[in-house]
Amino acid sequence: MPEDIGASERMLGQWQQSIEQKAQRYQEMAGRVQGMTISEASRDGSVRLTIGSNGILTNLEIAESARDKRMVEVSAEVMRTLQRAQSRIPELLQQAMAETIGTQDETANVLFNEAKRNFPAPPHEEEPPPVAREIRFGIEDDDTPPASRPAPPSTPTPPPPRRPARRPDEDDDFGGQSFLS
Repeated sequence: MPEDIGASERMLGQWQQSIEQKAQRYQEMAGRVQGMTISEASRDGSVRLTIGSNGILTNLEIAESARDKRMVEVSAEVMRTLQRAQSRIPELLQQAMAETIGTQDETANVLFNEAKRNFPAPPHEEEPPPVAREIRFGIEDDDTPPASRPAPPSTPTPPPPRRPARRPDEDDDFGGQSFLS
């Protein structure tokens, strides 16, 4: 009977040592991942950014060359560059896992698959993003260049009726009261 107790104690000691070593490897992996940053630049170099291991933007630089672009193009470039940077997180996480806890660990595989789901590969950039159309409300000024005005219809339409001129003794439309009340 003493042999069984001794074997049980050794098995329990080995199990405890194995757990402690595994915990130490996980701590090492967490430390590596925590300190990980990813930097990425746009294809034309007008946008440079850095993200942390959690995918959150930590630094953004927009070059002077971007001033010649429309803001919608600059913001789209920022988002494409951010997505490319974030899509590298699973690869770097897998590398940190391979160097610390191994890739055969079930928990490591769950973490890796979660990272792939949260940070997928960006779509291909073969086509430029669609250009947003500008919508204007109200009457256009007379100094608007003719190229941006719509072409006149083929049959002339009568102009809209004009409002009658205001008489000097006429009050405004608020009945003599403030419009704020």
